[in-house]
Amino acid sequence: METIARLHIDTFELTLRDVKEVDPALLHALSVSVGWPHRETDWHMLLELGQGLAAVDEIGRVVGTVMWLRYDTDFAMICMLITLPRLQEQGAGRWLMEKAHELNKGAVFGLNATREAKRLYRSLGYGYEQKILRCQGEATPEAPAPGMAASSARAEGSLRPLASGDHESLLRLDDAATGMDRSAAFRALLPASRGQVLLRNDEIVAFALCRPFGRGHVIGPVVAATEQDAIAVSRPYVEAHAGRFLRADTPACNGAYVNFLVANGMQIHDSATSMGLGRPPFTPRFAAGPQRIALASQALG
Repeated sequence: METIARLHIDTFELTLRDVKEVDPALLHALSVSVGWPHRETDWHMLLELGQGLAAVDEIGRVVGTVMWLRYDTDFAMICMLITLPRLQEQGAGRWLMEKAHELNKGAVFGLNATREAKRLYRSLGYGYEQKILRCQGEATPEAPAPGMAASSARAEGSLRPLASGDHESLLRLDDAATGMDRSAAFRALLPASRGQVLLRNDEIVAFALCRPFGRGHVIGPVVAATEQDAIAVSRPYVEAHAGRFLRADTPACNGAYVNFLVANGMQIHDSATSMGLGRPPFTPRFAAGPQRIALASQALG
């Protein structure tokens, strides 16, 4: 395997390699060791979509990673920055990030920062911060009292499952919601996902995907112009996964959507911070148009 760079930290002699040349089982072992929920199949999807680096020690253990996904020609989504805690304190995370920046020279960047890594990203110039809530738990569909409506009103329009002919409409909505072309990500997401769409006047105005991830399933991405529309396309997944683990990641500003998740068993478990370098990431093209209500994942944005 080709060596990209070397670094000596403490008692470690680290070699930087292309992440695609590393056994995914070793990448999975690293993420498990720091408590991240990704399954080995989740790693396979990321390796299919993106590029990255792995720091390997002298006996072949993977002790650090960083990946990036190119959306549009000038935007790189940084993800999967993981290091052993001992190495993080010695600057391994900064080394990996600097190498990722070098290999994507001229790009602007986005990422979702854990609490532990936020200081590092700020020191590298990242800003444009937005809080992201991780809501998860055993799905318990809200049961309204007799004669009472559910706490979230039903959206106008008709719901139906996603059909193969809908894909272009989903890409159009996602482009409007994020301000970038994520068609490559959708090519990987769609075969692994089930989808719900909301129609008005025979036009798709909102959608939600749901797929296996981590400890169970994740709802996302969810794109809609209003939170009520987002709730409408998400509710079928809560009902379908009653009693099972379900997760959604949503900007904290989506109060009605967060309340819907919490009322249906998905409590606020943790938070991350969306950050950008060069410009704010995931900016809708139209203020009153489609919005990114739930992320595809914290790695994918």
